[in-house]
Amino acid sequence: MQRKPCVKPSSGQAERVRMTSDLPCLQPRGTLRIGSWSDVGTAAGVVRVAVFVHEQGIPAELEWDEYDDVSVHVVLFTPDQSPVATARLLPSQAGVSLMGRVAVLQALRGQLAGVAVMNALLQEARRRGDHCVKLHAQQAAQGFYAKLGFVVEGEPFDEVGIAHVTMALNLSA
Repeated sequence: MQRKPCVKPSSGQAERVRMTSDLPCLQPRGTLRIGSWSDVGTAAGVVRVAVFVHEQGIPAELEWDEYDDVSVHVVLFTPDQSPVATARLLPSQAGVSLMGRVAVLQALRGQLAGVAVMNALLQEARRRGDHCVKLHAQQAAQGFYAKLGFVVEGEPFDEVGIAHVTMALNLSA
């Protein structure tokens, strides 16, 4: 299916909300918590350190930035309250937001944890009126985002020593 590029809908055009994927409407066992960095940052940090710093070897000083304090964060907790997945949604600029720091503990990949945190933030982006969400996908995870409806924009680039590509999802399609 061909996806439209991220363009702002014309004024008066009815916003159509569509599902973010053709995946089954299933949720992993656990609880999603959405909030500010002060609300869920400690738990989000546990997952980000495990995935980005320990597993992928990204220097810890590059993992934290000024956007953590101004972003909406989501964390998926298991029934025993262990954080297992996280992502963040930066403030929107002209209806376009940037999602990032999507991380799922290795043992939970492929079990809908990533889908759950993505869908939670896509719902938040729609709630606040964004018409497009972009992200910098690691090329190894490009297929995951494509299944959620994201399309590649531009050429691959290097970010912290890992090949990435910009991807976008038009929320007005």
